Amino acid sequence: MSAASNYLETKLLDHSLGTTSWTAPTTVYVGLFLNTSGNATANLEAGTLSDEVPATVNASASGYDRKTITFDAASSPTGSAGSGSTVTFTTATEDWGTVTHLAIMDAATGGNVLYYGTLDSSKLIETGDTFVIQASNLTITLA
Repeated sequence: MSAASNYLETKLLDHSLGTTSWTAPTTVYVGLFLNTSGNATANLEAGTLSDEVPATVNASASGYDRKTITFDAASSPTGSAGSGSTVTFTTATEDWGTVTHLAIMDAATGGNVLYYGTLDSSKLIETGDTFVIQASNLTITLA
């Protein structure tokens, strides 16, 4: 995963060039996205959350919510940071659909997309399934 959202690109540029200070979030979350719109990548870049799992299922009954995720310190010279611990989503209590993308967000609900990417392999989540991201299996890279 190495794409930064338009929101984050603007914040980082302004901050690093001394235009406007930006306070980074103290907690970040990972959200799961489907490509129901056919435009998930473009939507995530623009910060549109219409393809997130709760938009496509009954969020209060499905068991879905974003999960907190931590990252190890970025390594040099690669400019990448890996997920620091395993993230386990709540077991689905109804079908979520086929997860194709995920995003790092700055809030448990709503909020802003920071980074996003397409999964190497999409995953159908049906009732009783649990989506897991193993430690070090999610890497953010700035190039």
